Amino acid sequence: MSDAPVLKTLADLVRINSINPAYENGNPEGEIAAYIERFFGDREIETWRQEVLPGRPNLIARLPGHRAGLRIVLEAHVDTASITGMTIPPFEPVIRDGRMYGRGSCDTKAGLAAMMHAVASLHSAGNKPECEVWMVAAADEEYSFRGVSKLCERLKADAAIVAEPTELRPVIASKGVLRWKVCATGKAAHSSKPHLGTNAIVHMARVIEAFEKDAATLEANVHSLLGPATLNIGVIRGGVQVNFVPDRCEIEIDRRLLPGEKPAEVLAGYQAMLNRLRKDDRAMQVCMEPPMLVDEALETPPDAMVARTATEVLRNMGLPSELVGVPYGSDASKLSRHGVPSIIFGPGSIDLAHAAVEYVECDHVIQAEEFYRSFLKRFSTERVC
Repeated sequence: MSDAPVLKTLADLVRINSINPAYENGNPEGEIAAYIERFFGDREIETWRQEVLPGRPNLIARLPGHRAGLRIVLEAHVDTASITGMTIPPFEPVIRDGRMYGRGSCDTKAGLAAMMHAVASLHSAGNKPECEVWMVAAADEEYSFRGVSKLCERLKADAAIVAEPTELRPVIASKGVLRWKVCATGKAAHSSKPHLGTNAIVHMARVIEAFEKDAATLEANVHSLLGPATLNIGVIRGGVQVNFVPDRCEIEIDRRLLPGEKPAEVLAGYQAMLNRLRKDDRAMQVCMEPPMLVDEALETPPDAMVARTATEVLRNMGLPSELVGVPYGSDASKLSRHGVPSIIFGPGSIDLAHAAVEYVECDHVIQAEEFYRSFLKRFSTERVC
């Protein structure tokens, strides 16, 4: 198994540092894009770069199809999370006990390698699919989704599969996310005379309590595939030193959205909550900053052709074909909002993404390649599955 071509490509991809440049030791996506460009160029498959940021392109490979105007997108991001905290060498891929280790091996270079080989094998066998295929190696998923946003500017497509570690399960629903800061402002004073100041941390404590009470109410609304929406206060900053009354405190909030929840409406609800707190305590000065990240949820109809074809292929492979949901976000929601019916599918487990010890099951990678190849051969906008 370890000599499978797709695993050799995966090892090459893991060796390339493609940490998102927003994080420590980051490296722009140009280097890994060049590798993918050579991979397809050696096989005489058309490619082009779509510049997202300087030195940070999307790399797109194209297979022509029988029917003009119909297109399938296979998309996988090339950037990875930080290596901070890893306890294995991040860029030295090792296969042990049927698993490949290294940063990005699971999230999501395994899916990327499987997509690359699926496209290459169709081309080499002369199997021209019905629809044109774009295989997109996208930049900047791990930070702010600018790669897929650039892709969507002029994209027209009939279906998309986005590679993320889903344990080879077809995903039609995922939560959206809102991230923003709340800031409390007080008045500095010496801690020996706290009555001369206004403690921003104390005010923020009341704000946190209000958010936590609201978070408990989210349990009442449960999506059939995704469960309830959630809220987490992940960062708090405040104070200068222990003998100062702090004049500023801020928190960062991560709110996961269900399908149908609109970010502007959710934020307006929290703003109204803060307004009530200020009304009860006129000394409280607290405000919400504009969101740092906004991403609506994904919900693709189960009868969409992309979902129906995926379930048929998985049944034929003897793999679980039940359509499922996941709590994390991906590039799929952006493609879906752009009007491209999308699912998420890939090798590996999300529990190992960003982990101190990241790995992917090698047989998952090989099965994913087979799935992508079979999907491209079967998909048609007019098929009845």
